[in-house]
Amino acid sequence: MEYKNLGRSGLSVSRLCIGTMNFGPHTDEPESHAILDRSLELGINFIDTANVYGWKMGEGITEQIIGRWFAKGNKRREQVVLATKVYGKMGERPNQRRLSAYHIRQACEDSLRRLQTDHIDLYQMHHIDRESPWEEIWQAMEQLVQQGKVLYIGSSNFAGWQIAQAQCKADDRFFMGLVSEQSLYNLKDRMIELEVIPACRAFGLGLVPYSPLAGGLLAGVSESEIKSRRKSDRVQKDLEKYRSQLTNYASFCQELGEQPTNVALAWLLHNSVVTAPIIGPRTIGQLEDSIHALTIILSDDHMVRLNAIWPGPGGESPEAYAW
Repeated sequence: MEYKNLGRSGLSVSRLCIGTMNFGPHTDEPESHAILDRSLELGINFIDTANVYGWKMGEGITEQIIGRWFAKGNKRREQVVLATKVYGKMGERPNQRRLSAYHIRQACEDSLRRLQTDHIDLYQMHHIDRESPWEEIWQAMEQLVQQGKVLYIGSSNFAGWQIAQAQCKADDRFFMGLVSEQSLYNLKDRMIELEVIPACRAFGLGLVPYSPLAGGLLAGVSESEIKSRRKSDRVQKDLEKYRSQLTNYASFCQELGEQPTNVALAWLLHNSVVTAPIIGPRTIGQLEDSIHALTIILSDDHMVRLNAIWPGPGGESPEAYAW
């Protein structure tokens, strides 16, 4: 397994991150635990979850599954860089969502209880909160760090200017601020190349892309498989919209002698700002197949051809749309 520092921090994480959103709704607990055990055997030490995963409001089902895995012992918790998130709606009361200091403190305590641990290695803001000032957010996060309940802070779904604003406010408080950003990023969805990726590079954030296979489109799955997947209506529309590009992509992967899934992951890994794409295996087989992506070397010509099949927004701002 390869490892890389998470942004400018000294924290080493595996080049693939285990996403756990499927744990509970799509993968039962025994299989989820087996995937996590096999991940450790393969050298993957980076696990990502969120308090809302499991999709039953307030229950944190996925965090509970991970917590019971930690409780099995054998130093499982000590081997893991654990990331979870705060922001989502966790109850019907008005302060059970977003990023008020009130909610951050309570959400952290609840996640710690469900995860059966005394600290969260990477606590991520799941979305920008336009109603809570940075002075309040950073004060709450500072307290969690001082108490040893959180080690590092990350963001998710932030715009580039919001990353810049957050870091400037953190600097004013002599606080480290963000070390990572988790964004939608894959060969098909490349909008963050305009401003988020440049912001991550400038402020020393590691990029942790989610949905690296674009909901299955880049995995080379059949139409029948796509139809059975979560959010199938959206993915089915994308299948029709991108059919020509998908055909060209499949031909490219066949010529390369690699599975489309692994080519999509390898393309992300070739970006120096990317720390670790999030993979969401439902089975051990899917997990083991993904490891091969780490061995794929894409030449400059390969990258040019992939960019021709899946063009981005034109580069970074402002040159993408101005001189």
